[in-house]
Amino acid sequence: MLAAMFPLKAGGGPVHPLVILLAALILDALLGDPPLLWRALPHPVAIIGGLAAWFERKLNRERRGQRTRLFRGALVAAGMTLGAVAIGVAVTELRRRWAWGWAVELALVWMMLAQQSLFFHVRSVARALSKEGLAGGRVAVARIVGRDPMSLDEHGVARAAIESCAESFADGVVGPVFWYVLFGFPGMLACKTVNTLDSMMGHRSERYLAFGTVAARLDDAMMLIPARIAAFLLVIASVFVPRGRPRLAWRTMWRDHGHHASPNSGWPEAAMAGALDLALAGPRRYGGELVNTGWIGAGRARATAADIRASLFMLAVACLLDIGLVIGLIQLEA
Repeated sequence: MLAAMFPLKAGGGPVHPLVILLAALILDALLGDPPLLWRALPHPVAIIGGLAAWFERKLNRERRGQRTRLFRGALVAAGMTLGAVAIGVAVTELRRRWAWGWAVELALVWMMLAQQSLFFHVRSVARALSKEGLAGGRVAVARIVGRDPMSLDEHGVARAAIESCAESFADGVVGPVFWYVLFGFPGMLACKTVNTLDSMMGHRSERYLAFGTVAARLDDAMMLIPARIAAFLLVIASVFVPRGRPRLAWRTMWRDHGHHASPNSGWPEAAMAGALDLALAGPRRYGGELVNTGWIGAGRARATAADIRASLFMLAVACLLDIGLVIGLIQLEA
């Protein structure tokens, strides 16, 4: 049906890659991950994470010197990324050579997106705070952030959920879409692989400082443009949010994005902070270590469950805008 609506030259196979991407975005927004499938099969991202954890246990020995650990971490990051590209190329060739190969690629692209799962995970924090108080909020937020949940009060839990909403929109939605548009499924799978490696070993703790350096820098490079696109989409989305502050979102994005430890995550978080007139980031604890980062935004630090729900409204609108961009690209190629 979509192929009939957008009659493009597929470049191999009966369905154009951008139509596959659009269909995957719509399926993910409406259905999320198909749960029955993942009861029988491991999710591809879980496979990536399991492989990364296995390499880390085998190669990141504490008795090794920092240079050796850096080199080994670089080999893991490069090897897994190149492996992802090779698998992506194989999937692309399958689409080009087999009449139903597009269906395989559609299913895999669908798996790489995280619109609905992100929405539900963040929403669970708002619900837990509202119904179960601080204890429930800490349990819920621990599923989506790496900081110590026991160090957070109710406002810290709410801020952490909102920050995760903004950052994961860039990492889990805009980034994969961006790299698929540029390089097809190989680009998307490489993006997800690098992002998973960074989330697992890109920390600045003693254990990962050397081993995860290359993974972290590679993720910084891959998310350089997508993070900024995500921030602009969030600014535009704030126009449609009740009591949203688009002008403040724009100013805060430009003024405070550099307050984050990451060169990229500060962009969407600053846009979200300004849109909701909040102060995000600030000092937080990871693995028992206090990380002092600047505040992003000059608004309220006392965020609430209502602010989490406002961030979810922005997320939903921003995802629709992202889908709109893909439709625009399809029309340009038609």
